[in-house]
Amino acid sequence: MGSNQAAVSFLTNLARAAIGLGAGATILNSALYTVDGGQRAVLFDRFRGVIDDTIGEGTHFLIPWLQKPYIFDIRTRPHTFSSVSGTKDLQMVNLTLRVLSRPEVARLPQIFKTLGLEYDEKVLPSIGNEVLKAVVAQFNADQLLTERPHVSALVRESLIRRARDFNIVLDDVAITHLSYGLEFSRAVEAKQVAQQEAERSKFVVAKTEQERRAAIIRAQGESEAAKLISDATASAGMGLIELRRIEASREVANTLARSPNVSYLPGGKNILFGLNPR
Repeated sequence: MGSNQAAVSFLTNLARAAIGLGAGATILNSALYTVDGGQRAVLFDRFRGVIDDTIGEGTHFLIPWLQKPYIFDIRTRPHTFSSVSGTKDLQMVNLTLRVLSRPEVARLPQIFKTLGLEYDEKVLPSIGNEVLKAVVAQFNADQLLTERPHVSALVRESLIRRARDFNIVLDDVAITHLSYGLEFSRAVEAKQVAQQEAERSKFVVAKTEQERRAAIIRAQGESEAAKLISDATASAGMGLIELRRIEASREVANTLARSPNVSYLPGGKNILFGLNPR
């Protein structure tokens, strides 16, 4: 009987110790928090509010229930958003902007007080659209292409300056897409077609002019040849014409002699044209 009471007492003490250890582990676990690499923490105190110090990486202590940590990711993150803006000549342009942003670590308590954990989603789209509209309104639609480096530089400088007001650092700003409205695209296409038609008309005019000059030169050459022949005939009589006639007859005879489809009838001057037997 005594051994049973001892066993019960031992088990009771063991259970109490286990409960005590469990409670202690729970309290200890609730009093610890870990800040991973690439993160920072802001501590909120129920009596003092947001503490001004930023807590770095590692495991840290806090007072359970009284204090609560809020973790910020301080690594550079990409954000993409689009905007429809009007140009100086009243054309609508679709722009897509990509930024690489991160919070200013020393100002994390202030960011948490004013914007919260989702600070970038609240700030970047609004200031991005504001800056894009302000910059695009300074240029004509065609200048956005011809002066794109200058436009990108203006957008980058303006956006970095506006983000700094919200304690956000922008490592990179780039315009990744630019497209025009349907009406402007049709106008550009019509302009290109008109330019092609103008170039084609210039070519036709130049070709006609060259043909006219060639005809004039040819006529002048024929006139000079006729004059030379006339002068030769006047000085030498009809001998030159007879010579040209003999040369032409000789060429005709040579051509007929080389032709396989010409036969001569014996005993006469007639020529028979036909196919030679094979």
